[in-house]
Amino acid sequence: MEPINSSKAPEALGPYSHGMKVGQIFYSSGQIPLNLEGEIVSEDVQEQTKQVMVNVGHVLEAAGLGYGNVVKTTIFISDMNDFPLINEVYGSYFSGKLPARSCVEVSRLPKDVKVEIEVVASEANE
Repeated sequence: MEPINSSKAPEALGPYSHGMKVGQIFYSSGQIPLNLEGEIVSEDVQEQTKQVMVNVGHVLEAAGLGYGNVVKTTIFISDMNDFPLINEVYGSYFSGKLPARSCVEVSRLPKDVKVEIEVVASEANE
């Protein structure tokens, strides 16, 4: 197992890495809409989703991967009514082979953000 951390993504909020690579598989920790200074980028759910996806991209890059390597995503949202807006932004990051996905509404997310996304990626995917 190899821990993966990116200097381009905000620091982890606790005792965990941005992700773990096991063989050809990469498992990310959930990313929330923080900038490098650890501040929430906006209250707007689409701006939050964009920042989350940027952070996911940086973590994937640190693992030597990209969005095309993602095989599964899990999206956690605080309000299912925001799903169409989140989906619009999320979808702009993927083309071709689309990853499997789960989306669940939760009662609360870290720092009371509106969206958190984690991914599983494979070197063998592209």
